[in-house]
Amino acid sequence: MIYNFNLGIGWASSGVEYAQAYRAKLFRSIGQEASFVFTDMFPRDNIQHMTENIGFMDEEIIWLYTFFTDCVIAPVTYTLKQLEQTVGDREYTFSRDGAIAKYVFPGAGNFYTVFMVDAASDRVHRVEMVSNNCLIRKDYYTYCRIYSEYYAPLDKKAHLYLRRFFNEDGSVAYEEITDNDIVMYRFPDRLICSKEELVGYMVSRLGLTEKDLVIIDRVTGIGQAILQNAGPARIAIMIHADHFCEGSTDQDYILWNNFYEYSFAQYKNISFYVASTDAQNRLFKEQFRRYVGAVPEVVTIPVGSLDELKFPQKKRRKHALITASRLAGEKHVDWLVDAVVEARKKISDLSLDIYGKGGEETRLREQINRLGCGEYVRLCGHQKLDEIYQNYEAYLSGSSSEGFGLTLMEAVGSGLPIIGFNVRYGNPTFIDDGENGYLIAMDDKMEKKERVRKLTECIVRLFTEADMESFHRHSYEKAEKYLTGEVERRWLETINQMK
Repeated sequence: MIYNFNLGIGWASSGVEYAQAYRAKLFRSIGQEASFVFTDMFPRDNIQHMTENIGFMDEEIIWLYTFFTDCVIAPVTYTLKQLEQTVGDREYTFSRDGAIAKYVFPGAGNFYTVFMVDAASDRVHRVEMVSNNCLIRKDYYTYCRIYSEYYAPLDKKAHLYLRRFFNEDGSVAYEEITDNDIVMYRFPDRLICSKEELVGYMVSRLGLTEKDLVIIDRVTGIGQAILQNAGPARIAIMIHADHFCEGSTDQDYILWNNFYEYSFAQYKNISFYVASTDAQNRLFKEQFRRYVGAVPEVVTIPVGSLDELKFPQKKRRKHALITASRLAGEKHVDWLVDAVVEARKKISDLSLDIYGKGGEETRLREQINRLGCGEYVRLCGHQKLDEIYQNYEAYLSGSSSEGFGLTLMEAVGSGLPIIGFNVRYGNPTFIDDGENGYLIAMDDKMEKKERVRKLTECIVRLFTEADMESFHRHSYEKAEKYLTGEVERRWLETINQMK
């Protein structure tokens, strides 16, 4: 069995979660049984809805908090009718506004607020119970009640003091006693005094053997617990981002990325590290040799793959650009918007479609409104892009840091030239400057205005000077090494060699 450990997942997931979803698909294809373990708490959503959304199967998911119960990962099927059966003979009035319903009971300030999965169904995810205008409990459901949170007033606020996790029959499996960041877990036969210790207990309960492989995608807060309890299992670390801080590294000292520092310090206990590009693999080994005096086992395996190359079924939209990413500050989508507005002064039908969700969405919408470019710069939200890339002529990236770049891989898989900055490691992996796009030189001291100017120049150059047919062909050639069969072969070789 291969166990893959991560912290959280969301509707606007990062590249790490998408990389795991790709890996899950690959492991299925090569017949490797795998589970994906998530250790964060998810009070706002059912974890199954988010994992299914990016391609996981329910039976592949282990959630730390239901691991110790007999509840399985499942979609929400608990209904308003089932909830009403728990009310008994109590009188109430009912109202509903979209995905939120309310049951009001006799007395002052006594009501339930019910949060449904969506506005069109009666499937209940969460019920918040208020008595005398004080929140006292929240119940969370999938096909049964999986856990409850208990609250008491403190400093005029609702204070969480207990979570109780249930088995399918309603019996209590265990409890989490909490006081802000201080937690303790009470089981029938033991007390556990931290979340990290809880993770360790879960790992010990997996009964790992030398035949098992543990892949850790995020180490923070869980790495030590996993290593201490994994027994004879092999351990692998996925390196998803730049592994060191260049500004704090000199001839004698290297500052490792703090997300990976622990796993690097434990290199003697790590079977192998996985880099997604050859460039990062080489640099990591060179730095380890220089600063640590050792060379760990490092393999290069792309974090994603392409089932096939995608060719347009109709003519590509002329002068149409696409970008796709989590809408976060480090992706610098705002630079792309500014550059397209400037470039459109020379290319009158230029357009940019922005795919993705994230914290910067409101700010980007305001920018688009301020610039009056809404007719040709569009926020398209989160969509499945498999059959979309090939409708565009080119891909635009503003990212200043990209460990691999799944969307870059998908873009070349649809034959798109790419314009992006010459930053480690994704852009140089997928862009051959002047052959299938442009790599823009950049340093930390470069002002935003200069970065936008260079993006603008490259957009204009691409559509006025480049041989677009040649650029499309070269991107397809670059993409061939990322076809699924090739990546499957690398995983099989790695798994077998490390046994």
